[in-house]
Amino acid sequence: MRSIKTVVVTWVAVATATALWAAEPQRLTVETIFSDEFRDSVSVPSHAWLDDGSLLLFDKRLPEGERGLERLDPATGNRRPACDRVRALASLAALAGNTASAPKVLEWPDVLLPNGSVALYLLEGDVFLLDLRSSAFRRVTLTVGKEKCPSLSPDGTRAAFVRDNDLYVVDLATGRERRLTRDGGDSRLNGTLSWVYWEEIFGRKDTGYWWSPDSQAIAFLQSDESDVGVSVFPEFEPATPNVIRQRYAKAGEANPRVRLGLVEVGSGSPRWADLGTPAPEYIMRVAWLPDSREVAVQVEDRAQKKLELVFVDRHRGRSRSILTETAGTSVNPSDDLHFLDGGKRFLWSSERDGFLHLYLYGADGSLIRPLTPGLLMLRNSSDDDLVNGAVVAVDEANRSVHFTATDELPLATGLYRVGWEGGSVERVSREDGTHRVSMRRDGAFYIDRFGSFGRPPGLYLCRPDGSRAATITSPATEVVQRYGLQAPEFVLVPAEDGFALPAQISKPRDFDPTKRYPVILSVYGGPGAPQVWNDWQRDVYFDNVLLEAGFVCMTVDPRSASGLSRTLEDTSYGKMFSAYEVPDILSAVRLLSSLPWVDPQRIGVWGWSGGGTTTLQLMTHSKAFKAGIAVAAVTDFRYYDTVWTEGRLGLPKANPEGYRAAAPANFARDLSGKLLLIHGTYDDNVHPQNSWRFARELQLAGTPFEMMVYPLEKHGLRGVSRHVYETMLEFWKRNL
Repeated sequence: MRSIKTVVVTWVAVATATALWAAEPQRLTVETIFSDEFRDSVSVPSHAWLDDGSLLLFDKRLPEGERGLERLDPATGNRRPACDRVRALASLAALAGNTASAPKVLEWPDVLLPNGSVALYLLEGDVFLLDLRSSAFRRVTLTVGKEKCPSLSPDGTRAAFVRDNDLYVVDLATGRERRLTRDGGDSRLNGTLSWVYWEEIFGRKDTGYWWSPDSQAIAFLQSDESDVGVSVFPEFEPATPNVIRQRYAKAGEANPRVRLGLVEVGSGSPRWADLGTPAPEYIMRVAWLPDSREVAVQVEDRAQKKLELVFVDRHRGRSRSILTETAGTSVNPSDDLHFLDGGKRFLWSSERDGFLHLYLYGADGSLIRPLTPGLLMLRNSSDDDLVNGAVVAVDEANRSVHFTATDELPLATGLYRVGWEGGSVERVSREDGTHRVSMRRDGAFYIDRFGSFGRPPGLYLCRPDGSRAATITSPATEVVQRYGLQAPEFVLVPAEDGFALPAQISKPRDFDPTKRYPVILSVYGGPGAPQVWNDWQRDVYFDNVLLEAGFVCMTVDPRSASGLSRTLEDTSYGKMFSAYEVPDILSAVRLLSSLPWVDPQRIGVWGWSGGGTTTLQLMTHSKAFKAGIAVAAVTDFRYYDTVWTEGRLGLPKANPEGYRAAAPANFARDLSGKLLLIHGTYDDNVHPQNSWRFARELQLAGTPFEMMVYPLEKHGLRGVSRHVYETMLEFWKRNL
């Protein structure tokens, strides 16, 4: 295993700074990078392994009229249509009754049965089933109420979905529908998640129910939001505007009350799991054991310092404790709970030693052995939507497990293998860069989405030893050449105490070291959220627009965000955004200012969400920046949600100084430099009150600033992306 390299004050290029470009590269614009044509040209296919060992593909690089689901045979390389897309789309148009509004492309499905026979699509609030063998659609629902969260039972005989916050199943052979819950309403949710669970606990997937392996029962979450505070977002129509309401649990306030239900899909009413007294504050993860008799549930207290794994009996609802994780800061749930030998043993991931490692346990919760060592950090890098953790395959026959992890700087996930019975960890993937992996069930092949600083991602078919069997989609090098795109260089920046901070820097194609350049520093800075990564990241395109405008671009991670260990992440606990973050990032500014080709009077900083928070902290705690942009920034963590905030700052009453110091709104009067605030008025993640508060403080202080408000746009501002980035580009041109 390779170890992390310690380097001080050294510029290390891990990618070629000079890209391969045509003699006269085209000009890259904001309009270009947000066009559908450009996005499709740099994409890699959606894909999923099927039970028969073939691979299902959907390739957006194909012309729109040729796109459809394809099936690839890894043994022969034969690639053929998985169904007749023209026939399938015609049947869908006939069912919809409106040919004009029917889809023109057979997109990737919402749900796919692993045997590849059927798929579900959610279209305009109704569920449709595609039989891939006959290339024909069938309507599953036709209701006034909109369906969401569709799924298929493991045996493929039933579909489940949520309608009006109640859980339903439908028999696909007869079309007979059964309602499993009957008390759903505005503040009671069955099988669908409250906002804070969707955002912070289940990774922005509305995963609120789980089929048993025998397809006869469902475990589901019921959320009572009646005590959760209501936030409002006014529209601009009609004359007296409509108001959108959202239940949003803010730091120190009431959470949704959540309990676990168990229901037989053929008969009976829900039974409620007994998870102890008092009931746990959070239900963090749910998974069935292989025999369908018990459900594994991870529960946590409000302080998030104690996580317990319990097994719940399917028929009686009784629970038994299996293991407990505790920490002086907070405990993250395990995304790598995998049962072995029919449930006699299981895999479990834990950060208990300061690194995310994999462990082997007996079914009674007794630790058998750790499986991963030292500085190796498990890291989710699966290219399979069904895989949440680092484990991508469990090989029962060979008693081994494949997983993705990082083990050096610059951060990049590789594929590794380790045996259950002990022994050393073996690295499987070969190239330096980021490997996102999806492995076939029998381990004979895996799919590798591979990219690096200087290489756009390609999709490759690989053998178990890491060698490539075939290229499915080549890197988009023609795009690199057409626009003369520049790749970043990896940099290690010495902090005040000598700690090596990971950073990356991009220079214009015609860079001249005898000139002096303005620099735009992009930051995030949230704990455990590294931005410096050896991959071809989406920010490379806007960075190249800035490079063409004559700027140098840099990204740096403070130690708490570096992703090197949980120990480093915890340096921000209780004092997030007010501990090492500002001085660490200012170390990068000092290094920049010492370089002969940097104009130290023209350094700007910007960030989105937590990066906006970091930007405002930097601009109110230093005079290092001529200008800055804060997009959708949290300016006071009393305004942010319970789970994320309290897991890093604790409860407001217990840590008032930590909350005060982490809120840039409290220091707005000290702002130095030109500022642009950007926010959407329907940001249901970072509520617009954050920017309103900061703006008000600046107004009261008599400080001029700029602001761009996007009506009815949410946190990602996706409906106005081009306008957002063109606004930022023009701001930089005026102010740097």
